[in-house]
Amino acid sequence: MNETARARVILADDHQMVAEGLRGLLEPHFDLVSIVNNGHDLLAAVDKYKPDAVVADISMPLLNGIDAAARISDKHPDISIVLLTMYPDASYVRRAFDAGVSAYVLKHSAPSELVTAINEALKGHVFVTPGVAGEDLSQHRDSDGPDLSELTQRQREVIQLLAEGRSAKEVASILDISARTVEFHKYRIMRLLGIQNTAELVQFAIRHGLISD
Repeated sequence: MNETARARVILADDHQMVAEGLRGLLEPHFDLVSIVNNGHDLLAAVDKYKPDAVVADISMPLLNGIDAAARISDKHPDISIVLLTMYPDASYVRRAFDAGVSAYVLKHSAPSELVTAINEALKGHVFVTPGVAGEDLSQHRDSDGPDLSELTQRQREVIQLLAEGRSAKEVASILDISARTVEFHKYRIMRLLGIQNTAELVQFAIRHGLISD
């Protein structure tokens, strides 16, 4: 990107009113090339537009922001990723940076911090909303039972889709696998995490930011 060109940005947020508000923040400063409302569409938009930066909510349908960020950073390491979220917990911040995110901004701080965060990320710098930056991210671990690090990427996709209320057949169609494979993943996930029923699976997904409450 040359110095006179505006950075090209993709925005991903499944709440229309929030997305429109963020559009108003971003368009005066960046070339907003696409707005999407789920993680799968985000991956497709990244492949299509090859942006300089991505701004994504953590809690999105089909594929959450952190897992989407991991895929983007693996395939397009030069794209800067900014996560915009309601979660101040250090565990989320640690997972985000492990996934290749450059900036972590709380939604209530977006009006004053988002443009700065994107610019810092584009320079190769790290930005974290000051309200959570003081925590020891390297040492923090979830103390409330097992965490997502025990699951594979595919298992995280399955648990998110099931927690969103989709049937095994629907999950199979979305992920292009068989319904039997979905049921096998579900069995493995519940056994690994000590989850006894679907209600506990949903609560686990909410607690770890895979779906919103």
